[in-house]
Amino acid sequence: MLKQQARTIAALLYAADLSSTLAALLAAYGLRHIVLPGLFPATFRLGLFDLPHYLTLVGPIVVIWTGLLFGMSAYKSRRTASLRGEVALVSRAAVFGSVLLTLVVYGARWDFISRPFLLIFAILDLLFLVGERVAIRVLARNTRARGFNYRTVLLVGDTPRARSMAKLIHEHPWWGWKLLGVVREERAVDIASPGGDTSSGLPVLGTLADMPRILTEIPVDEVMLAVDRPELESLEEVFLLCEEMGVKTRLALDFFPHVLARVELEELDGIPLLTFSTTPEDALALLAKRGIDVALSLLIGGVSLVPMLVVAGLIKLTSRGPVLFRQTRCGLYGRPFTLLKLRTMVEGAEDRLEEVAHLNEHEGPIFKSKHDPRVTLLGRLIRRFSFDEVPQLWNVLKGEMSLVGPRPPLPQEVARYERWQRRRLSMKPGVTGLWQVSGRNEITDFESWMELDLAYIDNWSLALDAKILLRTIPAVLSGRGAR
Repeated sequence: MLKQQARTIAALLYAADLSSTLAALLAAYGLRHIVLPGLFPATFRLGLFDLPHYLTLVGPIVVIWTGLLFGMSAYKSRRTASLRGEVALVSRAAVFGSVLLTLVVYGARWDFISRPFLLIFAILDLLFLVGERVAIRVLARNTRARGFNYRTVLLVGDTPRARSMAKLIHEHPWWGWKLLGVVREERAVDIASPGGDTSSGLPVLGTLADMPRILTEIPVDEVMLAVDRPELESLEEVFLLCEEMGVKTRLALDFFPHVLARVELEELDGIPLLTFSTTPEDALALLAKRGIDVALSLLIGGVSLVPMLVVAGLIKLTSRGPVLFRQTRCGLYGRPFTLLKLRTMVEGAEDRLEEVAHLNEHEGPIFKSKHDPRVTLLGRLIRRFSFDEVPQLWNVLKGEMSLVGPRPPLPQEVARYERWQRRRLSMKPGVTGLWQVSGRNEITDFESWMELDLAYIDNWSLALDAKILLRTIPAVLSGRGAR
């Protein structure tokens, strides 16, 4: 019954989301071509009779938004999800959906679709979806807080973990859970008979041995297990009992309270896996990051091709050695790759590192110096505006690097890392990053470099990447990004 109810609610929510998006389509048409037709240049006149042309978009919209919303798990139970998370979820769907719809319109050469209309639709769809989800969330929370549409919960375990869970449920009535009482572990009860209260104020309904009777006599929607690790082995019979009687079972797994990693439950051929990860796991956002990497690398590479050929010629004329400098760096999780740069030093500069080691201006296992005698005169000019890094776009296209990410370290640097510093290898290195836009010459403390890279990983989002890319432009033009 509960599963059927959950499917019904998910279907109604999907219908509401799709209706909001289609309403945004009609509203955008009305705003663009009826209410404010003179604000945008138009190549042809449109009126109410041209609405069928725009209804061509209904098919792609249904396909795109359905795929995105279900792909983002928008219809799983979200009772305990934050309102901020709900808004972020539908916002991503609206933004990515509008981008994909625009690509469809351009790819299909539907010239009868007004370009300003697509922008208006994107804005209205975002507002409509967010408004709809907020309204539904407020209505649902008010309904649950008044005692409607709730689920009865039986708490197993009289432990600090169980008391913490009980407190959370009491403080959030809009989650729609009603605690019936506590079932104690066998060892926690001196007298086998039920009765009394726990330290959380809940009635004690019995012990684990009483579970068949309790589930038979009391309507229980869910059983929440919050026991200590030693009691886990004794819970198999409880799981089998709940499975046999069709009662949903939840297991509190916060056995590592000091772990900061995000937790996700996955499945491997029917085997449940509890996954802990400190790196971004949003597959759709990471796919978008890769798409942006490829698109911008091709664009920047195309624009920079002629200047790079000119600079390459000057490098060849002014100093001996190859135009490109190749160096082994460490990529994702320490994978070695060959990083490409325009050569800015004299030939054989790496072999002379010990000669200039006393000029190092940075702490830790890295070498940086403003007055490195191995750098050529032309190389100083190229480095000032970071033009030597343009060939790294090839590394980005190959998937070895990203446009934005931690600084790509040398293998000898990584060999000297402390254990906590290796976490910076958990994302692809970047051509630019927080370390560059913060003024990398001004950061001489190696730990500060590490902290910037880890801060990027912990707070990563597409918006943060966009912010760093925008801040890179003035940093490069002003020479602040120079080494």
